[in-house]
Amino acid sequence: MFDLHGYGPSLLEGALLTLQVALISLALAVALGLLGALAKLSESRLARAAAALYTTIIRGVPELVMMLLIFFGGQMLVNHLAGWFGYQDYIDVNPFTAGVITIGFIYGAYMTETFRGAILAVPPGQLEAGYAFAMTRTQVFRRILLPQMMRHALPGLGNNWLVLLKTTALVSVIGLDDMVRKASLAAGATQRPFTFHLTVALGFLAFTTVSVLLLRWAEQRYSIGVRQD
Repeated sequence: MFDLHGYGPSLLEGALLTLQVALISLALAVALGLLGALAKLSESRLARAAAALYTTIIRGVPELVMMLLIFFGGQMLVNHLAGWFGYQDYIDVNPFTAGVITIGFIYGAYMTETFRGAILAVPPGQLEAGYAFAMTRTQVFRRILLPQMMRHALPGLGNNWLVLLKTTALVSVIGLDDMVRKASLAAGATQRPFTFHLTVALGFLAFTTVSVLLLRWAEQRYSIGVRQD
């Protein structure tokens, strides 16, 4: 049993904050991924070019650099825009918001490719059949495309989620009191870095283990009625 010297509740608080950052970032990444995938498959050359530029830039810039750019550059941009509208007070972008936006923005690019491949895996004849039955685009998407797309997307989506979850450790560098930062402060105060960093490692391992079990359940749920080779 680890002796956490009374820092257990603090680490638990940081763990809950880590999960909040991860889940909200995932929601943003999925939304951006769907939009990016639809843009890449769009007939509009402008939409395809914008989506290609987005994924190229994100996949070419390290996550830590992007985190710092959005945290510091985002504050400058927000205050500059506010100045245009006559607002003179300084607007402080908090680390939680900056962290969520950055991680969601980064993994939205990876989700874009995941969803694009999943959409292409759905037989187009089924979509055409839906239109032939007078379904609207929304109905075709909800009833035909989305269920099959999710079955194909789940392996890649799950992998992106696991990597995204571990990437939340980067928010500690911009001052957010997540699990990693709480452990670093506790390690500095007690001079026991191994104990606290090992605790964080076990915490992330627990998160990923539960995630893998949920992903397996989701894959089985979306595979109902599908013949397995």
